[in-house]
Amino acid sequence: MKEYALYKGEQMVAVGTIKEIATERGVKPETIRFYMSGVYQRRAKNKVNNRLQLIKIED
Repeated sequence: MKEYALYKGEQMVAVGTIKEIATERGVKPETIRFYMSGVYQRRAKNKVNNRLQLIKIED
C-alpha cells in the first residue's frame, strides 16, 4: 500500500494513504491527489510557507 506525507510549509500535517489523509482532513481523495500536481505547485509557488504538498513515502 502506498503511503504519503502531507506537509503545510515545512510542518508535517498527516501521514497515510490518500484515502486516510482525505478522511482526516475532511476532503475528497481527488483533492489530496491535486496537491501533488504540477498545476497546484505552480499556483501556490508564491505561498511557500503556507502551501500544502503531498510527498510519496518510498519503501
